This record gives sequence, C-alpha cells and structure tokens, in this order.
Amino acid sequence: MNEPHAIQIIIHIAGAAALLIWAVRLVRTGVERGFAAPMRIWLRHSAKNRLLAASTGMGAAVLLQSATAVAVLVSNFISKGGLATATGLAILLGADVGSAVVTQLLMARQPILIPLLLLIGVTVFLRGEGSNTRQIGRVLIGLALIFVSLDMIRGATEPMISNPGTRAVMAYLGRDLMTAFVIGAVFAWGVHSSVAAVLLFVTLAGQSILPPAAAAAMILGANLGGGFIAFVLTYSAPLAARRMIMANLLLRGGGAVLAVLMIAAMPDILVRLGVTPARQAINLHLAFNLLLALAALPLVGPITTALSYVMAEKPASNDVLNVASALDPTLLGRPQRAIDCAARELLGMGQKVEQMLIAVEPLYDQWNAATASKISDQDRAIKQTHLNIKLYLARLGQTGMDEELSRRSIELASISSSLDSASDAITRIMLELAKRLDTQKLQFSPQGRDEIRDFTDRVQSNVQLALNVMMNQNPAEARELVAAKERVRKVEQKLQRSHIGRLSEGLVESIETSNIHQETLRALKQVNTAFSMVGHPILLKSGDLLKSRLA
Repeated sequence: MNEPHAIQIIIHIAGAAALLIWAVRLVRTGVERGFAAPMRIWLRHSAKNRLLAASTGMGAAVLLQSATAVAVLVSNFISKGGLATATGLAILLGADVGSAVVTQLLMARQPILIPLLLLIGVTVFLRGEGSNTRQIGRVLIGLALIFVSLDMIRGATEPMISNPGTRAVMAYLGRDLMTAFVIGAVFAWGVHSSVAAVLLFVTLAGQSILPPAAAAAMILGANLGGGFIAFVLTYSAPLAARRMIMANLLLRGGGAVLAVLMIAAMPDILVRLGVTPARQAINLHLAFNLLLALAALPLVGPITTALSYVMAEKPASNDVLNVASALDPTLLGRPQRAIDCAARELLGMGQKVEQMLIAVEPLYDQWNAATASKISDQDRAIKQTHLNIKLYLARLGQTGMDEELSRRSIELASISSSLDSASDAITRIMLELAKRLDTQKLQFSPQGRDEIRDFTDRVQSNVQLALNVMMNQNPAEARELVAAKERVRKVEQKLQRSHIGRLSEGLVESIETSNIHQETLRALKQVNTAFSMVGHPILLKSGDLLKSRLA
C-alpha cells in the first residue's frame, strides 16, 4: 500500500468516525430538546426502589444514546436534594446497561432502514409544526446517519485487512491488552461518547482488523473513559452529586480493569460470548455492564456511605473572596464594553434567582429557618443588583450611544426587571406559602405534592435554558424558550383543573391546602414568564416574534 493511498484511507476512516460521533450527538440533542422536561420528571419519580431506579436509568440512556447525559441529569437532581445519592447511583448503573443496549440495537443492519429513516426523518423535520415533532425528525435523521457512518467505516477499513503493517500493529494490541485498554479509554474520553467508541471498535473487530482480545480490552477501556467523562463534567457539582459520579467511576473502571485481567488470563472466555469477533465484542460490552449492575445494586447504600467518609464535607473557609461587581464605571466611556459588563452582571443575577428556586422547593416538605433566611438575603442582594444595573445603564445613556446599543441597553434593563419580579415571586409568595404549611401543620395530598414537584422541575429546566440563551444569544434556543412559556401555561391550567377535581371529591388535604397549592402554581408560572423574557429581544431581532407571540 503506497503512502498517498494510506493517507486517503486514514482520511476516509477519520471522516466516517467524525460522522458517527456527530450522529450520536444529533440523536441525543434531539431527545434533550424535545423531551427534557418529561424525562426529568420520569427520572425523579424512579426513587421508589433501586430496581425501578436502574430500569428508569436504562430507559433514559436508550433514549438519550448516552449514559453520560443521564449522569449529568441525575447529578442536577442530587444537587437540588431531589434524589438520594444511593438512588442516583442505581440510576447510573442502569444507564450503563442502557448504553450497552443501544450499541446492540445500532449494530443491527437492515439495508432498507437507512433510506426509510432518512425519508421519514427529513419529512417530519421539515413539515413538523411543533418543536417536539421536529426533534423526532432530528432523532430519526441521527439514527440514519449512525448506520451510514458504520457502513462508511466498514468500506474504508476493507483495504487495511490484508495490509502487513496494520496486522502487525493490531497483533501487538492483541498481545498487550493494557495498552489497548488505555487507548480505548482515551479515545472514548476524547470523542466524549462511549457509544460511538464502542461502535467503532466493534466495527473494526467485525472487519478482522482488531483481534478479539484487543477489541474486548478497548471496549472495556471505553467503559472507563465513559465514566471519566461524567466525572469531569460534574467536577464543580455539590459533593453529594460528585460522590455518586465517583462511585460509578470506581465501579465501572475497577470492574473493567478486572475484566481485562481475566481476559488476559483466560482468552478463551470470549468464545462463549458469540461466534464472530464483532458479536463477541458487543456481547462482552452488554454482559460486563449487566453483571456489574446486578452485583452492585444491592450494595449502592454501603458504597455511597463509605464514600461519604472518604469524600467528606470540608469546613467553610473564612477567607472566601467577595464577588466583585461586573459593572465597571471606568468603561462608561466605551459603551460596547459597558453593555457587555451589564450583561455579565445580569447573568449573575439570573444564577442567583435560580439558586433561590432550587432552595425554596424542599421547604414545602420540611421548613428550615436558616435556608429561608439565606433566600431572603439573596432577594435583597438581587434587588440591590437590579438597582445597580438600572443606575449603570442610566449613566451609560448620558454618554451618548448609537441606536443599536441604546436598544440593547433597554433590553437589559427590561430583563433585569423581570428577574427581580421572579425573585419577588419566590420570596414574597413561595417562601411565605412554605412557612404557612409549617406553621399551620398542613400537608399536600400525595398527588398535589407530586404536581408541584413536577411543575417546579419543568420551570427549573426552562430557567436553565434561559441562562444558556443569555450567554449564547442563540435564536433557535430563544425560540424554544418562548415556546416553553405557552406549554407551561397550559400545564398550569391542567394542574389547576386537577386540583379543583380533588376538591370536588372532598379530599381533606386538598381542601386545607387549596390556596397554597394554587398560589404556588401561579408563582412558578410567574417565575417561568420572567425568565422567558430573555428570549424576546433575540426573536424580535430575528423576526420570529410578532409583538407578544411567536411567528
């Protein structure tokens, strides 16, 4: 094989691998954008027992095509106190099995499947009226592209099968399994997708390029790399969430190392997993994660308890630096820089409101005076920030600005007012309602409490999206944010009707807490509306908003 031909083959393989990585991401983002809120509710409702939690995690990973995405979602729940660390670990163990199931499904080759998925996917994406319908089209297109990329990899690697150099390198990996293991882990980490890495390794094994033992070691390495991805992505999360991620990483990584050592000692064990090298490799991936889940599920409690001693809370330092304001008065003579400073301060303001919303929800179950005091302090800080932003923008207006910057200044002032109203809704309404529940010794009905918890999850998801839009100014995400406002309104109306239905049935808990239930839903809707205002200026500029509604 001459040199130009070798370069051409490498480019073809790299291009096919890039398409595979992109297609897996396309499926995941389609599910996240279209069905994030229901999935969050679904995951949180899995806390009843460990088997249900693992099953839910498996289903979520199949839909998202990623155990890492499930890990990040569950990490958010644990950070907010919505899930116990042990339950979160059970979900992650199930998600790892779901990720392995995905690779089994995607390796099934049906020639008619690619054109069929592309035809339906493109039609649904282009003709779909709702955002969720378009995301279904995106998912189908992504699945088709995964199959296309796998066929491209098979075609590109065929000339390598008989090449002596390739065979020598791959034979070495077949003998040095630990090197193959490390390569698999690094590759999965590098592409940020263990699913894409496993599909690539299985395809190479099916082409007889990778020896079965090397393919097995690289797939086990991909399991370690997949666990490390979640570890890095949640590195700044609260300690309870990091304990869950660390426990999963230790179980997955430690188990993978032991499995590699077992294969090195007993290479014939792979023959029991399938007839062909590809089938052996992909079955190993499923068997490893399934056995790991079955062995670890009964021990998730002791494991997380042990980690709580190793990863203990550190005492708060008294030397914490004060957060400086981004409103730099020396930049008032440079309007563009000053506007950027105001936008930075506004983002910090939004993050503080998000923290308040996360903190207030648990108070409906158990009142905590210290938490309530912190929420009130945060509200006062937000009101001061709102005043500072208004004064800063007013001083900036005195320096003289062009029309574009003047418009942007007014938009920032308007968003600041909206965020201040959201802070008010949390402190003046939700905090007071939670206090009333405690003072009067009242409790919601189980169904009513679930409704408020699910509605809060939906609003928190939209708040997070709004903060992302504040940073990236993405019109597509801004449109999704504004469209979510209407969905929240409809859900709120549905929940109000459900509550009235319980009142008509004479449920004592519903009657006693009726006003608190209804006012809480209205307050949450007010918070959601305030954050949806972030998307309005972007859509007005792009022509996607007609006065107060989406075009």
